[in-house]
Parts: sequence; C-alpha cells; structure tokens
Amino acid sequence: MRYYFSTPRPSPKLLRSLLLFALSLFAAWAATGTSAHAQDYPWCANYTKGSTSCSFVTFEQCMADVSGIGGFCERNTSYHPAAAPTRQKPRASSGVN
Repeated sequence: MRYYFSTPRPSPKLLRSLLLFALSLFAAWAATGTSAHAQDYPWCANYTKGSTSCSFVTFEQCMADVSGIGGFCERNTSYHPAAAPTRQKPRASSGVN
C-alpha cells in the first residue's frame, strides 16, 4: 500500500505578491547601485538638453564632444585623482659583495 502526501500549493495571490516584492527589491538595488561616482574623470560636459557626462580626461575631449550639439564643459567638482604610486629609494650598499 502506497501513501501519497500532497504538499500544499501556495496560492497564486501569494506567488504574485512574492514576485512583486522580489522585483521591487531588485529595482531598488539597481537604482542605488549606480551613482555619480561611477565615472570619476576631471571634466564634465553639460549639454543644452539638461544631461551631464563626467567622462572626459581632458578639456579638449570635452569640448570636442559638445561642439556642434550645444553645451559647455566644466571641472568635475567630485573628482578625486588616484594617488600616484610611490617609488622606493634604492638601498645603500654596505660595500660587501
């Protein structure tokens, strides 16, 4: 004699609620994951349509991008250059070879 136990199935309403919750968590995570600090370059282009792009290493690159489409370039006030690597001084020889 075999006994089959059926597991209770969750209601479709519960499944929809869980899916909506998971999607909203993902959307919140995706929205907070991108920040203005993602592109840390010294020059920003401010376009006439209102958008901004801080993705330029030189002022000339920025000006070339906005030329013809309208806008202006300015320094990125949140730019923090990477620290330059330090070089170690060579050790003084003790005179013994």
